[in-house]
Amino acid sequence: MNQAQESSPKTDPLRWVDEYGDFLFRYAKSRLREDQAAEDAVQDTFVAALKHADQYSGAGAEKAWLLGILKRKIIDLVRKRQRSVTSEHDDNSTDISGQLFDRRGHWRSDPRIFGPTPDSALEQAEFWEILKSCMQGIPQRQADVFALRELDGLNTQEICQELQVSPSNLWVLLSRARMRLSNCLKLRWQP
Repeated sequence: MNQAQESSPKTDPLRWVDEYGDFLFRYAKSRLREDQAAEDAVQDTFVAALKHADQYSGAGAEKAWLLGILKRKIIDLVRKRQRSVTSEHDDNSTDISGQLFDRRGHWRSDPRIFGPTPDSALEQAEFWEILKSCMQGIPQRQADVFALRELDGLNTQEICQELQVSPSNLWVLLSRARMRLSNCLKLRWQP
């Protein structure tokens, strides 16, 4: 390790692992759905952060900086997955529940916004657990694009560019993911 890469309090990788490792792993797991993929993404994040520690100015939160690197690593892994997928075996279910998504495929109401009451907090926790479980039941490619769009907030152009898919293909994947998630949530979550 040369002098520029030496660990300082600002770039102490052991401290990063202790302070942010669990958070970053949970975030990656919620997006990638696989322990090994999440572990790989977090490891790659720490390696990239250490390699480019000189680019961290210290102006923002260290956790946010590491999360930004992790998001990029997740997109890279999703892109790699997309390239390795040669065909998708989907059924053509057409039962769309209008309860959760509008005609354009957007959430009718943001599921992350709940009131400050204890009941609302419990509903929110239950919703996210059920959503995570429902996402386990849909094809990986659909889960990936859904997570990038709805959970990470990337727009159509960004997702298409990152995953090298056409807007119409993205729309089909999102539509199928929303249908499946909607049906699953309809069965399993009663607010």
